[in-house]
Amino acid sequence: MTESKTSPYDQGLNKNAANYVALTPLTFIERSAYIYPDRVAVIHGQRRYTWKECYDRSRRLASALKQLGVGAKDTVSVVLNNTPEMFEAHFGVPACGAVLNTVNTRLDAEGVAFILNHAEARVLITDREYSRMVKTAIELANRPDMIVIDVDDPEYTGPGERVGTIEYEALLEGGSPDFVYEQPADEWDAISLNYTSGTTGNPKGVVYHHRGAYLNAMSNIVSWGMPPHSVYLWTLPMFHCNGWCFAWTMAANSGVNVCLRRVDPRLIFDAIRDYTVTHYCGAPIVHSMLANAPEEWRKGINHKVSGLVAAAPPPAAVIEGMARIGFEVTHVYGLTETYGPAAVCAKHDEWAHLPLAEQVAMNGRQGVRYHAQEGITVLDPVTMEPVPWDNQTMGEIMFRGNLVMKGYLKNEKATEESFRGGWYHTGDLAVMQPDGYVKIKDRSKDVIISGGENISSIEVEDALYKHPAVMAAAVVALPDEKWGEVPCAFVELRNGVTATEDELRAHCREHLAGFKVPKRVVFGELPKTSTGKIQKFVLRDQARSTASFD
Repeated sequence: MTESKTSPYDQGLNKNAANYVALTPLTFIERSAYIYPDRVAVIHGQRRYTWKECYDRSRRLASALKQLGVGAKDTVSVVLNNTPEMFEAHFGVPACGAVLNTVNTRLDAEGVAFILNHAEARVLITDREYSRMVKTAIELANRPDMIVIDVDDPEYTGPGERVGTIEYEALLEGGSPDFVYEQPADEWDAISLNYTSGTTGNPKGVVYHHRGAYLNAMSNIVSWGMPPHSVYLWTLPMFHCNGWCFAWTMAANSGVNVCLRRVDPRLIFDAIRDYTVTHYCGAPIVHSMLANAPEEWRKGINHKVSGLVAAAPPPAAVIEGMARIGFEVTHVYGLTETYGPAAVCAKHDEWAHLPLAEQVAMNGRQGVRYHAQEGITVLDPVTMEPVPWDNQTMGEIMFRGNLVMKGYLKNEKATEESFRGGWYHTGDLAVMQPDGYVKIKDRSKDVIISGGENISSIEVEDALYKHPAVMAAAVVALPDEKWGEVPCAFVELRNGVTATEDELRAHCREHLAGFKVPKRVVFGELPKTSTGKIQKFVLRDQARSTASFD
C-alpha cells in the first residue's frame, strides 16, 4: 500500500476572489457596454438600442423584478417573439438571481398552463399578440399570485389586449439603471428552463446552468468562426434552447441583433440586404424557403452570408440549394438537453475541391464535438461499447461534457435514465464514419421496420428531396397487414409545380431499394413547429388513421 504524498501543488494554492470567478454569460453584456457603449446592439423596426442602452435596460428589468419580490431561483416565464424585450430578459432575469423560462409561442393554452404551474412561475411577461391564449392559460393555471407584465411592441399591429397589471416599459421606468448584476454564487446554478416539445405526454423541463450557457455562447463563436461585430438575424426563435444561446453569444461578440417577429423569406432577404446581415440560424425548412425563393428577392445581396442549419438532418438538396445562391451553410447538431448545438460538421479546406455532390455529402453530417463539449460518440445503448468506425454499424448518439443540461426539473427518474452509463442518451441512431465524424441515420422512434428490415426514414426523405418538385418531405411508418410497416411519404410541393404519386414513387426507385420506396404519397402542407421542425407525430397519427380505412 502506497502512502499518499503531499504535493506542493496542494499547499497555499487555493481558490480566492482574485483567481476564481464563477462563469456566467451575464459578464458578456457588461463588457460590450464598457468597450462599445455607442455601438448599435439591437435593431427592431424603428427602434435602435446601443450596447450601453441594452445593458441599462436589462439592469432596470433586474431591479424592477427585485422590487416585485423576485429572488434567487424564482422562475420568470416569458411568452415573447424575437424582440428587444426578449433579448433583455436573457440578461435582466438571471441578473436578479432568477431563472428564465422561455415558452414556445405556438403552444396551446393547456400546454402553457402546465408549464406555468410546473415551473412555479412567479412572473409572466407576455406579448400582446398572444393575449387570447395567455389569458386562457392563466385561468387554467389558477395562479392569482402570479404577476403578469404586458409587452406592447409597436411593430405588432394585429389584434390583442393587455392581460397584465403593468406594461413592460412602465416596469422598466421603475427600475434602476445602476442596479448591480447579481453574479451566481455557483456557476452550476440554474440560468434558464426550457421545455421539450412534449410529443409523448407532458413536456420535460430542461435546466441549464450558467457555466454551460457561458461555454456554449463562446463555442458558437469559435466553432462557427464568427468574426467580431457580426450582424445576426434572429430567424431562430429565442424561446428555442434560448435561441441556441445566441443572445449570450451576440453579447460576447459585441455584434448587432436584428430582430424578426416572424419567419418570412421576403422579410429575411430584405433584412439581409438592409442591415448587411452576416449570420443567421434555422431548421432545414428555413434554408429551403430561402433557396427556393424568387431570384429577384435576393437582388442587391453581394456580401458573404453564413447560416447554421440544425434540427432534422438537412437534405442534400437543401445544402446544394444554399450553395447555389451563394450562402455558406454549416451543419450543427444538438438537442434542447445540450443547449442547442453541441456538435458541428467541422469543414476541411480540401473538401472545397471535391465535386459538389461529394461536398454536400461531407457537409451534411452531424460531425464532431463543439469546442466546449467534451465528447460526442456512437455507442451500443445496451453494452455501452463504441460502434466500429465502419459507416454501417448503428448505435445511439451520446454526449458528455459541460454542454449537457443539469437535468429535468422535478423528474429525477427521467434525469437518471437519460444519464445512464455516464453519457447523455439522445435517442438518435447513427453510424461512425471512418474519419470519426458522426452521421445520423434516424430517431429510434422513426425507424420503419418492414418485413424485418430496418428502413431509415431519412434515407427515403433524401431521395424525395432530389426531385425538383419537392419543397419538403417527411416519411413515417404506415401499418401494413403483410409487412407490418411500410414507408408513407408526406410531401409539400414547391409553388406552381405539380407532381403525381406515381412520378415520385418512380423517382424513388431510381435511388432506393424496392422495399424502401414509399407505398403511399400524400400531398399537402406539412405540419411544423415554430422552429421549422416537421411534426412527424402528427403525420404518424394521420398515417394510422388512413390505414384504418383501407
